[in-house]
Amino acid sequence: MNGSFCWQMKYRCSARGFTLLELMIVVAIVAILAAIAYPSYTNQVVKTRRSAAKACLSQYANYMERYYTTNLRYDQDAAAVANPFTKLDCDTQTAAYYTYNDGTPGQTTYTVKAVPVNAQLAADTQCGTLSLDQTGKRNVTGTGTVDQCW
Repeated sequence: MNGSFCWQMKYRCSARGFTLLELMIVVAIVAILAAIAYPSYTNQVVKTRRSAAKACLSQYANYMERYYTTNLRYDQDAAAVANPFTKLDCDTQTAAYYTYNDGTPGQTTYTVKAVPVNAQLAADTQCGTLSLDQTGKRNVTGTGTVDQCW
């Protein structure tokens, strides 16, 4: 029966659909769940980007070790040409969030660094710049510890 018929004939007809109150309760529940989930999501995104930067630092450290194996020094080759510190694929993939540099290598030392930029710089104050040297020593410039960030 349609609504006008129910009213005219004084029948009791059931209403279909949701009331405004039910709809508002569902919206409130969704908003609460989103408010809880969003910070966790953004924190996980920051950690994922940091993990990609750590992997890239390891690749750069491998590059530096291969350069040393070939030239017996980190800073230049046998013809006194400076180490070009070639960009790697990982650099291109993480370039929106980190820049990488070799920190001016010495003859027997180097430190490769991943410096956060853009959104990562603002979001990752705990770890800041990640670095790795020729001995495998890891370092961070943020408020967190090496164990928290690496």
